[in-house]
Parts: sequence; C-alpha cells; structure tokens
Amino acid sequence: MNTPTVLIISDEADFSRQVTARWQVERSAPGFTLLSGDLWPRFVADGFDVAIVDELRRELLSVVLEPLNSAGQPIFCVCRDAATEELVRRRWPRISILRQDDGWLSALILAGNEALHRSRAESRARAAEQACAALEQQATLGRYMVEMRLSLNNALTSILGNSDLLLLEPGSLSAQARAQIETIRNMTLRIHEIMQRFSSLEKEMNVVAKQAEKDAGKRYAATAAGI
Repeated sequence: MNTPTVLIISDEADFSRQVTARWQVERSAPGFTLLSGDLWPRFVADGFDVAIVDELRRELLSVVLEPLNSAGQPIFCVCRDAATEELVRRRWPRISILRQDDGWLSALILAGNEALHRSRAESRARAAEQACAALEQQATLGRYMVEMRLSLNNALTSILGNSDLLLLEPGSLSAQARAQIETIRNMTLRIHEIMQRFSSLEKEMNVVAKQAEKDAGKRYAATAAGI
C-alpha cells in the first residue's frame, strides 16, 4: 500500500517545519505536501489522506476550506483566536478544530495519526468491497454456466451429430463445404472438451468444500473438548 500523504497549507514556513519535524520522529511518518494559502487556488493537490490548515487570512480561508471540506478527507484547522474558531465551526462543522495553545502540536500529531489509520482502513474496506463485488459477479456468471451446461451439451450433441451425418455423404458436398463442416465439427468437439473441464472443476471444488467443512468440524470438536 502507498505511503499516506498529509497536505499542510500554511502561510508560515515555521508552522510547516514544526509539524513535519514533529511527525517525522514517529515510528511511521507519512509523506507531506506543503502549500501556501496563495498557491492553493492555482494548484489543487489531490491524493492526500489528511489535510492540516493553519490559520490563514480571512479572504483565503473560504477559498481553501470550501473545496477541502467537499473532498471528504479528514481536515484539521489550527486556530489562534476564538473568532476564527467560531467561523470555521459555524461554516464547516465537519472540520476538526485545534487551538494553538500548550500541547497543540502533540495533540495534532496524535489526532492526525488516528485519522490516517481510519482513512487507510476505510480505503482497504472499499477495496475489499469492490473485490467482493467483482468476485460475486464472476460467481454469478460461473453458476449460470454450470446451470446451462446440460442445455449447451444437448445443443453441441445435435451439432456434432448433424455434422457427422453430412460428412458420411462425401459425394453430395463440395470440397469447400466439406472443409467448413469439418471445421464446425472440430470446434464443436473443442467446446465439448471445455464444458467437460467445467464439470471437472465443479467436482473438484465440491470436494475441497466438503473437506474444508470436515476440517472445520474437527477443529470445533477439538476446541469443545479442550484439546
């Protein structure tokens, strides 16, 4: 899995240095993208997992926070005064607010790490859901093919039988027609072989499933007996 990325937006270089330096002493530090408030409207970073916004000028605050709030990722806004805190809380209630008082940096790193863990867990869950949906589609297709196997085999038997009957009368066919019928017969046999392989796979999967069920029963019995 790719390294998580923290987006830091601040007009003060010291703020970004403080956050990145403190975070990099952690056991697992994320990657960082650093932007100023003036640069944000012209360069919208994507692919970040958590955003940290320093207290910006009022005219930039909405420009920065509005698109970030719509992106859906966790956002932390570090406020220095009560007026900015109240503004952010009122207009963007989803954004987490930290006051820049004693211990704010440790609190930010702690909250940021938790947000990263949650964000990555949610990403893994979404990926698992998508994989499960794809597997379910494949399973549905597989079940349909198994259910239609008998009908398809009957159709193949009819095609093969009629091909053989036509080939038994060589004088009634041109060389080109005979070659075409032989191709049809050979392809029919090929499809029949593929369908036979489906049948073998189904039997093998049933055997594996039954064995897994037996093994699970043995483990349960052993656990119940305290072995």
